[in-house]
Amino acid sequence: MKTNLITREGYEKLQQELNYLWREYRPEITKKVTWAASLGDRSENADYKENKRILRQIDSRVRYLRKRLEALKIVEYSPQQDGRVFFGAWVKIENIDGEVLNIRIVGPDEIYGDSKNLISIDSPMARALLKKQVGDDAIVQTPSGPKEWNLLEINYKNLTSAPD
Repeated sequence: MKTNLITREGYEKLQQELNYLWREYRPEITKKVTWAASLGDRSENADYKENKRILRQIDSRVRYLRKRLEALKIVEYSPQQDGRVFFGAWVKIENIDGEVLNIRIVGPDEIYGDSKNLISIDSPMARALLKKQVGDDAIVQTPSGPKEWNLLEINYKNLTSAPD
C-alpha cells in the first residue's frame, strides 16, 4: 500500500496537474470531440475515436487525482528534524565504490515524471536511511544483496534541485 505522505511541493504539482487537465486540456479535447462528431458517421471517424479515448484518459486521471489529493497528508518541515533523516530530507550518501548520490525522500506520488533524485519513502533506500545521522552507515537490501552507504549530509532547505 502506498504511503499517504507528500511534500508541499509535490502536493502543489498534483494540484496544478488537476487544474490543467480539468480547466484547459479537457475543454480543448471536448471541442475536438464535438467537432469530429458533427462530421457524421462516428464509426469510421478516427478523429472522433482518438479524442474520445483521450477524453476517457483525462477523466480517469482527474478522478484519481481528486481522490488522491483528499487522501494525502502534507508533511511540513520541522526544526526538530535537523540532524536526522526524515521525510522530505535531501541526503548526500556515498558507497564504498565512491559513488555519490544526492536524493530526496518524498511520497510515492512525487517520484514520477521529471523527478530525478527523488525516492519514495516506501523504498528500501529510504527505509534504511530514516532516522540516521551524518556519519552513520545505512545497509540497503537490494536484489543483488546488501549495499552499504555512508551518510555525508542532511539538508531540509526548500531546494528545486539537489544540493551540491
